[in-house]
Amino acid sequence: MLAEKLLLNVLIILLPIFIHSVLFDNKRVGKSPYLCGVLQSIAVFLSLAFSFEEGGLYWDLRYVPMVLAFLYGGRIAGVMVLFTYLATRTFMGGDLLLGYASGFLAALIPFLFMKKFWTFDAKKRIRTTVLVGLWPSFSMLLILLANIFLNDATAEDTNQIMMNVGIFGAIQVFAVWVAAILNESLIEKDLMRKEILRAEKLNTLGELAASIAHEIRNPLTVVKGFLQMMHKQEKGDNYYYLSLVLTELGRAESIINDYLNFAKPQFEKLEDAELAEIITEVTLLLEAFAAKEGVQVNVQLEWGIYVKTDRNQLKQALVNIIKNGIEATDEAGKSTSARSRPGMNHIL
Repeated sequence: MLAEKLLLNVLIILLPIFIHSVLFDNKRVGKSPYLCGVLQSIAVFLSLAFSFEEGGLYWDLRYVPMVLAFLYGGRIAGVMVLFTYLATRTFMGGDLLLGYASGFLAALIPFLFMKKFWTFDAKKRIRTTVLVGLWPSFSMLLILLANIFLNDATAEDTNQIMMNVGIFGAIQVFAVWVAAILNESLIEKDLMRKEILRAEKLNTLGELAASIAHEIRNPLTVVKGFLQMMHKQEKGDNYYYLSLVLTELGRAESIINDYLNFAKPQFEKLEDAELAEIITEVTLLLEAFAAKEGVQVNVQLEWGIYVKTDRNQLKQALVNIIKNGIEATDEAGKSTSARSRPGMNHIL
């Protein structure tokens, strides 16, 4: 009978956690210690209201919300629950001195563990919560033993009380364990949500950085090409400065290339682009570079060929291909070709 009545208290203990899980994602109140304090205070009140009397004693899980409030809600939530317990206990009457003493004793250990609690990992926090949750059972056992000794209880009454204490302790540990697991699941859910948001921000930042690097590299190639032509013709005092500028431009280009090679290509702005127009733009960009290398770029275009692509990324890919072709041209053949011609399922 006692076990059945205490299982009702278990549901009362778990109810605030379920309500908290609904409100947890709300930034304003979800993680507020006041919300935790209010919910656990309601649990304390209901636990006392649905106490079960047996053997002249009242059995309930009134101390579990206090443990959870101090450990998971902090000092504010814990104090709110403690005062709710004291006020309810005063209203109910009975042996107030014993009620107050047991309440403060039940709050003592979780209050002392409160700061160190959050230095533990999730599994250790669950174990700590269960162990701290045993403290009210232990303190109640001491009080009952003192009561048995002072009232000179019979052996039968003593056995019944001890059996009830065992049932009470087991159910209380179970309630604390389940409540701790549910609280940790809420914390893990919040951490996962934060990690997802952080990953999304990093992904957006990476895409933005790759886009900026991509846009910078094309004009950088043009500037470098013309500077190389000027450097080749310069014989005065500016020769050294142009050499230094070209060195730094080469270093910047190398950094951008390394980053773009690392970044994953993103095709976000697909459009119908005329291939001949893109090739023309690319060859104009590389004209200075080809002249420096002594290579003539022959362009054979067939207009009216459209491809669905990201224009900028295709342009960058063609820059890389034609530039590689220029660099790979040997001394015997000083020309490289770029052409557009439709095939069966591809473009040459």
